[in-house]
Amino acid sequence: MSQPPTPMQPARPSLPSAESWLTGVPTPAQQRQDRYAVAALVTSLPGLVPVAVVLAGIALRRIKRTGGRGKRFAYGALVVCLGWGIITGVAVAFGLYGQLRDGIGRTVPIAQVEVGRCFDADLEADTLRMARIANCRTGHSGEAYAKVRADLTGRSAEETQTIATKECTTAFGTFIGKPYEQSDLDMYYVVLEDRAVADGNVLCLVGMPGTRLSGSMRGAQR
Repeated sequence: MSQPPTPMQPARPSLPSAESWLTGVPTPAQQRQDRYAVAALVTSLPGLVPVAVVLAGIALRRIKRTGGRGKRFAYGALVVCLGWGIITGVAVAFGLYGQLRDGIGRTVPIAQVEVGRCFDADLEADTLRMARIANCRTGHSGEAYAKVRADLTGRSAEETQTIATKECTTAFGTFIGKPYEQSDLDMYYVVLEDRAVADGNVLCLVGMPGTRLSGSMRGAQR
């Protein structure tokens, strides 16, 4: 007895599971730029180096864990931070070089303080012999503002004081922009030698005992 024919079954291709369809397809989180990487780059541009470095480190760890995007932003932020570091280092190096060149921090006899230099010294001392060269932009005791000519040869101590004071007083008004008599600053002088020489033989100084000056007193009108 013959067997009944087997019904035809439609051929169905073997379909992969739904999960396998997603293999290699980025998730929405992987398609977006990591927000920490973007923030790192943004904060690095104006020079917020510590913040940018921290954000870049967080971003790189997140990207490694999630497979997200933004490595270029994070590494770019680190490169910008490195550039800021180099610029800062060069600026500091030149600043230190300038201070060394100008002798800032060096202690010298008061007579060797050059005109235009600021200094630190005890202006209330009975005898002022030494001073430390200071940066005029920071707090300091005084400033050498002029060298004047005065013929002091053969003069008595009283005459020397009168002549030196007169010459430094004239230079004071020109330098400060205000007559000495109306100023709240004090004036000092150092006789470099008795005979009058072309570049001046009396060094004129300005300061205020017990007070730190800030900036040059040129044109201060105090």
